[in-house]
Amino acid sequence: MRSLDVFAGPLAEFDPAAAPADPVALFLDWLRAAVAAGAPDPHAMTLSTVDEDGVPDARVLILKNIEDAGADAGWQFAAHARSPKGRQLAARPHAALTFYWPLLGRQVRVRGDVEPAAPEQSAADLLARSPSARAEALLGRQSEHLAEPAERDRALRPALARIEAEPDLVDPEWTLYTLVPIRIEFWQADKDRLHTRLRYERPDRDGAWERRALWP
Repeated sequence: MRSLDVFAGPLAEFDPAAAPADPVALFLDWLRAAVAAGAPDPHAMTLSTVDEDGVPDARVLILKNIEDAGADAGWQFAAHARSPKGRQLAARPHAALTFYWPLLGRQVRVRGDVEPAAPEQSAADLLARSPSARAEALLGRQSEHLAEPAERDRALRPALARIEAEPDLVDPEWTLYTLVPIRIEFWQADKDRLHTRLRYERPDRDGAWERRALWP
């Protein structure tokens, strides 16, 4: 592994002293930079939760939106309430998100409380998806054991037929979640491992953001 190149560059530059007071604004700047640099799936993120045994669980999802509403600003993603992540968030409504853009040597870590959106917002998210994705959601069987691909196909056919017959059909357990952050860290890689790190924190949800530089 040590022979593999890392932080090949050219890496982006980051001056924490010039960072805005609002971490959402900085995140959007970094996301736009990742898009402009041609980073693949720049809105992909790792969602980390905790299961019923207190063991960390993680998977890659797509960021759906950022609600920029002051104290209620949040990162949005969606899942079925009966999926493993949905059950985990119901039991422990806290999570972490990790974004990584290797082309720029940048990472963003977001931690906070997770809240379900209003039913109409969740419905709108589901209706914006492809028919096959909506059919899979109607089945509500994510992460269950699958004997063979044919079993999946047999179950999907009637679900797809329902969607074709009822274009506005939604599963009420499909949920759009909002992670309301309490801590956000911006990490800029350096070839000599003198990485630049800036953390935004707020003691309470309605408080102002505090910025602190961190050791690499």
